[in-house]
Formats: sequence, structure tokens, C-alpha cells
Amino acid sequence: MRDRIEQLNHNLHQVIVGKTESIRLVLVALLSGGHVLLEDVPGVGKTLLAKSLAKSIEGKFQRLQCTPDLMPTDVTGTSIWNPKTGEFEFLPGPVFANVLLADEINRATPRTQSALLEVMEEHQVTIDGVSRPVPDPFFVIATQNPVEYQGTFPLPEAQMDRFALSLSLGYPSESEELLMIQRLQNAQNQPALQPCITLAEVQALQAQCRQVQVEASLQQYILNLVRATRADEDVLLGISPRGTVALVRAVQAFAFLEDRDYALPDDVKFLAPYVLAHRMIAAGGRRSRAIVERLLRTVAIA
Repeated sequence: MRDRIEQLNHNLHQVIVGKTESIRLVLVALLSGGHVLLEDVPGVGKTLLAKSLAKSIEGKFQRLQCTPDLMPTDVTGTSIWNPKTGEFEFLPGPVFANVLLADEINRATPRTQSALLEVMEEHQVTIDGVSRPVPDPFFVIATQNPVEYQGTFPLPEAQMDRFALSLSLGYPSESEELLMIQRLQNAQNQPALQPCITLAEVQALQAQCRQVQVEASLQQYILNLVRATRADEDVLLGISPRGTVALVRAVQAFAFLEDRDYALPDDVKFLAPYVLAHRMIAAGGRRSRAIVERLLRTVAIA
């Protein structure tokens, strides 16, 4: 299984120039059983990363281009009348996939955004009183435009809380952008991306990640860090219990990717800004990430 992870990492680096840390964080989200939110400007490779991951794990990929006129049934699917059978038949929506790219999710209206709440948490959709499971594994990669862009609808707290990690790919460095140009020049010589891991192996890796040991003292440190966000005077909305679980799962997945069967305090310190900041509402225009970084300096390791 270690070889499978290395092959998956190699596959993604074949098409994504640089971004080693971002790729590692996306894999943490996948193996922890969560979802990832990419908050960035257009054109930095978010869609390419999602498609490459789906192809690498031999999974079904669906893209949902979010727009203000998108309806909830365009996301989950709907029942249509079949005159031949004289019955309603269910037409699955894009969520019935292994990797779902919700592109520009904050351009969809709040009503449509809410259509993703159930499926992201429970891996099922309920339509006409019938609950239908989506494929397993089910992984959402959502992209979000900066909130100051026109025509955006801020994601509600409940939606943000369902993303295990939130990160930004950022612009490439000068050397990385030059390498992109060189690759384009020689595109005809690049091999097509091939699957390197099966869906069953992804599920097995997720199960193995949950066996990573998190010692009692580290559990207490995570708890103290989370509870500090709820008591901080600069925070209007602290981290929910779902966020606590997400941090533990992410720490386990990160330790596993680092070839360890135990977690370390440094794992928590590295992941906390990516797991916690987007779940908080800061007071007085303060930045949530800065608050998390401050708490990491002040909350003692148990």
C-alpha cells in the first residue's frame, strides 16, 4: 500500500507542476474520508488536480459548474416520468460519482449549496422520501472564488464545516511557471495519465489511516486547542465537534502519509490552520488563520 501512495503522488506530480504541499493536503483530505475546499483565483490548476486525482484512482469523475441559475435537482438528480413503463424513474445527478468537482461553489445560490449538505456528511441523497447512497469512496473537491468577486454567495457555516481542509494552491513560482511552458512545448511527448490505484485500495488506505495511534496526551492537546477557539474573545463562532473529529482524522492520515503508525504534536500544528480556520468566524474583521496560529503558540501541549 505504501507503493500505491507513492505511485498516486507521482501521478499527480506528472500533471501538476510543483505544489507538493497542496497535493499532500488533498491526499490527507481523501484518506481521512473528508472533502477539500480550494479557495483561489481562477486558472491555477484546481480543475486539473481534481480530474487527475479521479483518473489516478480509476474513479468516476463528475464536474458541477456552479452558477446562480443552478437548481438543487441539477446537483442531486430528479425523478422523471417514463411513459413506456408508466412509472417515475430516478435520473441521478452529478453527485453520484467518486470524485465530484464543485467548481466555483460560491456562485451557486444558498438553496443549491444546501443540496450538498446531506451528501457530503452522510454519503447519500434523499429525493421523494427515498434515500440513495452515492458511490464509495465519495470525495468532493470544491473551488471557491475570492469573496470580493462579483456574483458570489458566501458559503454558510454548516457548509464550511463539512470540508475537512481548506487551502489555496496559489500562483506558481517563476521556475514552476517556466517548467509549465516547457511542458506545453513538449506536450505531444507526454504520456497519458494512467490509473495507479483502485477504488478498493483507496478504501483500504482510509481504513488503515484510522488505525494510526493518537496518544491520550495528543488527544487532550487537540481538545484544548479546539475549546480555546470557543472561549477566545476574538472568535464569534468556535470550532464544532465535527471540526474536532476532522482534525483527528486529518492528523491520522498525515501521519500515515509520513510512513508512521502514530501521530505527533507537529502534525497537529501543521494541519490546524488548514482544518480549523475556515470553520471559525472571527470578530472585528480579524483573520481566522491568524487566530489559529496565535492559539498554536499559546495552547500548551498536554
